[in-house]
Amino acid sequence: MTNLYLFAQIGGTRVAICTDEIEAVVKLSEISSIPRVPAHVAGLSALRSRVLTVIDTAALVWGRPAKAVPGSYAIITDIAGHSYGMMVDSVSDIAAVPDGKLPLRGQLDPAWKPFAKHMVENEHGPHLLIGLASFINHTQPLAA
Repeated sequence: MTNLYLFAQIGGTRVAICTDEIEAVVKLSEISSIPRVPAHVAGLSALRSRVLTVIDTAALVWGRPAKAVPGSYAIITDIAGHSYGMMVDSVSDIAAVPDGKLPLRGQLDPAWKPFAKHMVENEHGPHLLIGLASFINHTQPLAA
């Protein structure tokens, strides 16, 4: 059985996302900033008559916001009934990976630990396998 993945980059790191999680990949035409939100919320954008919350994934990983500008790539996903645009640096391919997910090997940068639990490999080498929901679940306050 083969698994289909989208290959992209976040904060300069190669990542893979299972296509089951993805509704679309778009270039955002306009991002409206929102006052008094955390740095990882880049703003709001419209897509096909609905509002997307745009998440700066690099800000969640590295703690530094990327520059959200029109033309930024976003992976559109629905998490718990809410529409999100997850910003990525670039998108390179959609391809099947016959071996599917593999255990992480080598040293994983601590910044990626909340987001990457596995990896996949293609002809371009290893990619961290991430789940888009981890970027939303990571932002939830911890219960006392």
